[in-house]
Amino acid sequence: MFAALFNSSTVDAKAPNLHPVSGFEPKATASELFGDLQPRDLEWTCSGGFVTETQTFYHFLEDDTSLMCQVIHSSIGMWYPTIQFTCKIYNPNTKETTWRSINVNNFVTPPPGLDKRSCKADQFSITCRSTTDPAYPETYVIRANLSDDFQLSLDISRSVSVPGFKVGPGPKGGFSYFGSDVNKPEGYVVHRFWPQTAASGHIIRKGQASTVKGIGMFVHAIQGMRPNLVASRWNFGNFQSSAHGGVSAIQMEFTTLDTHGRHGGGSGGVTVNVGSLVLGGKLAVVTAETKWPDEVPEESAPVISRVTHIEPVHDADTGYRMPRAFDFRWAGPSILTVPQGTISASLYVDVGDLAHPKGLIEKVDVLAEIPYVIKTMVNYVAGTKPYIYQWQNKAKLVVRGPDNIIPGLSDGLEIDGILYTEASFIS
Repeated sequence: MFAALFNSSTVDAKAPNLHPVSGFEPKATASELFGDLQPRDLEWTCSGGFVTETQTFYHFLEDDTSLMCQVIHSSIGMWYPTIQFTCKIYNPNTKETTWRSINVNNFVTPPPGLDKRSCKADQFSITCRSTTDPAYPETYVIRANLSDDFQLSLDISRSVSVPGFKVGPGPKGGFSYFGSDVNKPEGYVVHRFWPQTAASGHIIRKGQASTVKGIGMFVHAIQGMRPNLVASRWNFGNFQSSAHGGVSAIQMEFTTLDTHGRHGGGSGGVTVNVGSLVLGGKLAVVTAETKWPDEVPEESAPVISRVTHIEPVHDADTGYRMPRAFDFRWAGPSILTVPQGTISASLYVDVGDLAHPKGLIEKVDVLAEIPYVIKTMVNYVAGTKPYIYQWQNKAKLVVRGPDNIIPGLSDGLEIDGILYTEASFIS
């Protein structure tokens, strides 16, 4: 991380100090975009320095209730890592929210007899294991006791036709690097996905047991640098539908600070986006795109992975500009053996205005939620407070592609589902 301070060689001040996973030149082929996950890709690294590592499971249940479970491993220099388990359940019909966030004790990875995809602590265990079911070969088993009146037991399974992915093959697939030297980076960001999963199990709240059954996704993510230096903002979209044998559309996007870009410091504000489409119960497309601040993205680019904030307005509650709508777009080559061809999709969702929001779950004050020791070590700019806007809305995904995937796809299909959206503002 500090290698540049002791390096006698001169680094060109205008040399790139951001190396995005989506590339300086667009990745155009399925083999460049799709990286098949290996077991080591999902292992906990628990790195030192300033590193935040998460396992996050997002699911929609049969009554449209959303369920999120997350483990956060935060390393902060010489301090002992802080590990949290968080869970949020939101019922859009009753507007009831159940939220737990606890600092756990005696975190271990790997647990005895398991590999580092699994972990445990006094309050929970997450076990990744192979199954004997050929249709769902891998499962995460989650058991958590978050308080006297809140326990959960979940099995999260991946279909054999929806492999996990990262952008790009090989051990460096999925990584965006910060700094002039990718072999000795200042920091990095990496995401690995299961883009559609099945959840089953039960939750006990206030002595009442409820059955869990639904669909969703899983992501293992690492920010290998202080979060306030990685990005000024993030966007995340997770669309899921059980129609046509299973459909999902996801995107994860970050925008760098002015400090990191194609021409060194002062050339930042670069947007890096990765995504995917599951169609007909199969992973069909992986997308990745870089938006440089001095270029206008092509409307008909062969690979598109982008989201636009529509009509943002100043929100006095947070100090940031809240969008009134989101416009998501995907396009890319099919990664399926048959059929070949290009697949595209779009999704527009209206989230209302400040006075009349639509689907707004919460505006999360990040500094109010993270542990005090992390708060004091991360030097946020004076006068700014990171916020995360969270929405859940019914939405329509408009998709075009070969009919072999879903009959009628060549004419365009509107697919009904549920969209969870986050817009995070860091500075």
